[in-house]
Amino acid sequence: MEKISKETQEKIQHLQIFEQNLQNLLLQKQAFQFELNETENALQEIGKTKDEVYKLLGQILIKSSKEEIEEELKNKKDILSLRVKSIERQESQLRQETEKIREEVMKKIK
Repeated sequence: MEKISKETQEKIQHLQIFEQNLQNLLLQKQAFQFELNETENALQEIGKTKDEVYKLLGQILIKSSKEEIEEELKNKKDILSLRVKSIERQESQLRQETEKIREEVMKKIK
């Protein structure tokens, strides 16, 4: 069996780090997408109700105006959407870099 060069070993280590970073990004994205879905569902439910509206603040529920809560949820939705898009851009770049290094490694070990 052929010995793998030091340069190739370093690229393999970089590849492992990139893949770990990619996995971390995917976990972050999943968490933000979950929170975004919850926020969108809350907005839909508030839109349907004509009753009093409450929000959870720490351990207690506080009566609040429907308009105030809708505004807070819309702002939260915008922020979460931006975070998801930012992570998607990072994910795309990291995938490209990972694939480039993977191809380089595969050429060296064949």
